[in-house]
Amino acid sequence: MALFVVTIDGPAASGKSTVARRVARRIGATFLDTGAMYRAVTFAAMQDAVDWSDEAQLVGVVERHAFAFEADDDTMRVFVDGVDVTDGIRDPDLTANVRHVAASPPMRARLVEMQRQFARRFGRVVTEGRDQGTVAFPDADVKFYLVADATERARRRKADLEAQGVAADLDELRRAIEARDRSDESRAVGPLKPAADAICVDTTRLTVDEVVEQLLNRINAGGEQPPE
Repeated sequence: MALFVVTIDGPAASGKSTVARRVARRIGATFLDTGAMYRAVTFAAMQDAVDWSDEAQLVGVVERHAFAFEADDDTMRVFVDGVDVTDGIRDPDLTANVRHVAASPPMRARLVEMQRQFARRFGRVVTEGRDQGTVAFPDADVKFYLVADATERARRRKADLEAQGVAADLDELRRAIEARDRSDESRAVGPLKPAADAICVDTTRLTVDEVVEQLLNRINAGGEQPPE
């Protein structure tokens, strides 16, 4: 099977994951959840009680543990040392520590290789993240970069949290999102930025369905259908 890759990058809460899942389903591709990969490594690091400031300890996590990722409909199941931790990696305490893994250049390099191995294994993938079109898959068939106003992204995040029964302050969420943007954009390795050949889509005033249709239209317009 020929390799066919669609990348969807963008800042936090711009709609990447939801859109990527739906686009993958529509074109018969596998969804690559890069965030789940970062969370899996963070999960193992927390089990090992690593010192987040010690890069050697962080790299050792990848060497000590076995990570596996399986496609399950539009979800990517995550295994650490043979144990399914798909649900466990969504713990709020873990979420707060993912930044340590994301900020480590050698860890990002290891994770990029995991992402490429996943793509080679499944052949046709839609992947989302912050450096997929610039670092992980610079030769991707189609690249998208989603953006949205910070206030709108905070509103979406608030709605998601409240749907889970978690109260959230809109202004605090907006400030946190803006701080995350600054951190991601200034990162030395794999900074948040659109690839030179990425198609930018502002999702601020669009529904998820409208964004999905825009992306599918652009894929189809270029004749970029995943090979059989």
